[in-house]
Amino acid sequence: MDYSNYPFYPYMYDHNEHGRIFPGGGSGGGISIPGLPTFNLPGFPPGGPGFGPPGPPPGFPGGGGGPGGQDGPPSSPPPSFTPQMQQVSTFAIDPGAIRGCLFRNTFVWLQNGNSFWFFPTFVGRTSVAGWRWRTWRWTYYGTDLRRIRSFQCF
Repeated sequence: MDYSNYPFYPYMYDHNEHGRIFPGGGSGGGISIPGLPTFNLPGFPPGGPGFGPPGPPPGFPGGGGGPGGQDGPPSSPPPSFTPQMQQVSTFAIDPGAIRGCLFRNTFVWLQNGNSFWFFPTFVGRTSVAGWRWRTWRWTYYGTDLRRIRSFQCF
């Protein structure tokens, strides 16, 4: 399976859009980096911390527990329209405000000008994570709330 199109989540995945950042470490719960000795990390799964399939990581908020025990992305694409931005905030988005959009199609406008359909499954104190619609499919995505300019859920 090719995971190269999944977003980079530095503490959850072993690769990003440029390829693997750490090669696997065998079955002893260690990390093997060419030219360096293997580091055994007790309590972590084989391959070391952060190694595993893409998607919401096991035990990570948003990794299931949605309506009907939803573990994966929405089963259908987002609405086919692009809404108009309602307001522009000069402050960070309040986690309480976006929490009302959990498990709902939400259109997000970022501070950098990007905009996209999003299906949030987790809202933390400073971040939000869920499923982002990219090129005709859902991909797991997370961002800092300070990067969001505005949002509207449907």
